[in-house]
Amino acid sequence: MSQLDGPTAGTWVIDPTHTEIGFSVRHLMSKVRGKFEQFEGQLVIAENPLESRATATVQLSSITTSNPQRDDHLCSSDFFDVEANPVMMFETTGVAVNGDRITATGELTIKGVTKPIELEVDYLGTGGDPWGGTRVGLEAATTISRREYGIDFNIPLEGDKVMIGDKITVTLNVEAVLQSQDASNLTSA
Repeated sequence: MSQLDGPTAGTWVIDPTHTEIGFSVRHLMSKVRGKFEQFEGQLVIAENPLESRATATVQLSSITTSNPQRDDHLCSSDFFDVEANPVMMFETTGVAVNGDRITATGELTIKGVTKPIELEVDYLGTGGDPWGGTRVGLEAATTISRREYGIDFNIPLEGDKVMIGDKITVTLNVEAVLQSQDASNLTSA
């Protein structure tokens, strides 16, 4: 069965209490992991799943790495500059399928810079919840360059090394709730 033989066509709203937007980045000889705690988004699943779309808005000040001092630094002008750029946004531009592999292409905007990205998506299933709703589960991942978004703060180390890596691995564990089964507002592109 294809991964696309799953969610009902309609509008699904991301449940923030059962969703995690996480990341990891190389720091010295290990990796620092973190997540964002405030965000919203929706999936609009079309009758033809290839016409589906997704949007998300993340409050950058909600970053947590389990270190308040580091979190404050990440919110500063050295990194996100949340006073001038409070949100990060994502919007899909397309969906492609190759066998059981789903790729969502889209545009990610951070600090006023918009770049195309690809998310490798796994469909985890659809089912009822104890509150009478219908939920869908998805996981997705991508890697981005923080320098491409103007986030280039670093500290040089011995041997032409730097303290913080450029590549950020982004992971999404999404649970969304079906709001309506009306996908009639979707048309072929």
